Amino acid sequence: MALVTIDVVKDVFTPEQKQAMIERVTEAMLSVEGEAMRQVVWVRLNEVDHWAVGGKVLDAATVRAQMRREDAASPRPVGALVAPA
Repeated sequence: MALVTIDVVKDVFTPEQKQAMIERVTEAMLSVEGEAMRQVVWVRLNEVDHWAVGGKVLDAATVRAQMRREDAASPRPVGALVAPA
């Protein structure tokens, strides 16, 4: 049995993207636990209104801008988002 919690900045991801996150995390857990555990893999997605990194507010517009910059890069870098200076 697994309970996975994903915290994201509110208003960044579409319903389709959130569904994809849930499905992929479920599949990742099943790759470890086995298919028989599907009915007890819980994924909770929390949308957070107020998020800060290094004391600076990280809002949806900032996250979307960062995503666009990373989409333009190839391959897509893996890393944390950083609040604007």
